[in-house]
Amino acid sequence: MKHYIGLDVSLKETSVCIIDETGKICHEGKVVSHPDDLIAALKDPNWRIERVGLEAGPLSQWLFEGLAKAGLPVICIETRHTKAFLKAQPNKSDRNDARGIAQMMRVSLYRPVHVKTLTSQKRRALLTARKLLQEKALAIENDIRGLLRNFGLKVGIVGAIKFEQRVRALTEGMSDLSEIIEPLLDARGKLHQHFATLHRKLLAIARDDEVCRRLMTIPGVGPVVALGYTATIDIPARFRNSKAVGPVLGLTPVLHESGESRRIGRISLCGEDMMQTLLYEAAQVLLTRVTKWSWLKAWAMNIAKRRGRQKAIVALARRLAVIMHRMWSDGTPFRWTKESTPVAV
Repeated sequence: MKHYIGLDVSLKETSVCIIDETGKICHEGKVVSHPDDLIAALKDPNWRIERVGLEAGPLSQWLFEGLAKAGLPVICIETRHTKAFLKAQPNKSDRNDARGIAQMMRVSLYRPVHVKTLTSQKRRALLTARKLLQEKALAIENDIRGLLRNFGLKVGIVGAIKFEQRVRALTEGMSDLSEIIEPLLDARGKLHQHFATLHRKLLAIARDDEVCRRLMTIPGVGPVVALGYTATIDIPARFRNSKAVGPVLGLTPVLHESGESRRIGRISLCGEDMMQTLLYEAAQVLLTRVTKWSWLKAWAMNIAKRRGRQKAIVALARRLAVIMHRMWSDGTPFRWTKESTPVAV
């Protein structure tokens, strides 16, 4: 008899539920959230395991990789779909969630998600750490501006390089205030140093990666956008076509249709926030700063004339995602003329 397993993962322990093909509960319990402990609990000759399901989360990639290497038929399932299924239960508990996931595995009512490769996970970690340092340094800079403004000291418009010089000039002769501001300036300087280190590492990875160099032939797309895109998409073959990238990244309008009512809303924003921001910035650079004309910029400018600049940037971001996927799949660089463009969107 076939058996189906549901895993409800938490930080310390994982609830395990094993059911047979009739839906009868064969085993329930809790195991330490570690691949070795889960493998020891599931590798029982009495179980003919058909599917093992666990919900996507912070530990899911690590556990998925360990269970998959052990030869278990593990499936990582989509979070929102799982939440909607488990919401029908009257009481929410770890045991009930594990039961619900096991039932999802039994009736094949689940939506699998792609678990990224180790290389993409490391690149994603680099991008996240770089962005975190950048945001914290900017937050300290804004706090310094706010603190000095209370004393009538206005920093004004000044670049990142001359910021410390400007602040020290304003607080000169105010020893008590300087003692407060100096630790903040020191912290800001350390954050910028570490940010520069990670940024150089990012540039080196993008320079040595063939796919990133190819994507950077698109106007407006730099090393950060290219590396972020490759880390997000991971394997281009997992999309049935290039147009499917837009909805996955949350860059397509939401459609609500019920009876005679049909409303098209704003973009769904269901994808990763970082990739949406990077594509939006790349589209904005292409539309406003890139001076060399291309068929892509002309297309976006025509939308801006008809629908406005904001919608043109969003549409251009979506089209950039589609073009980058097609270039990655075909191995071709960006072509500046419409007649020779290998992509039709």
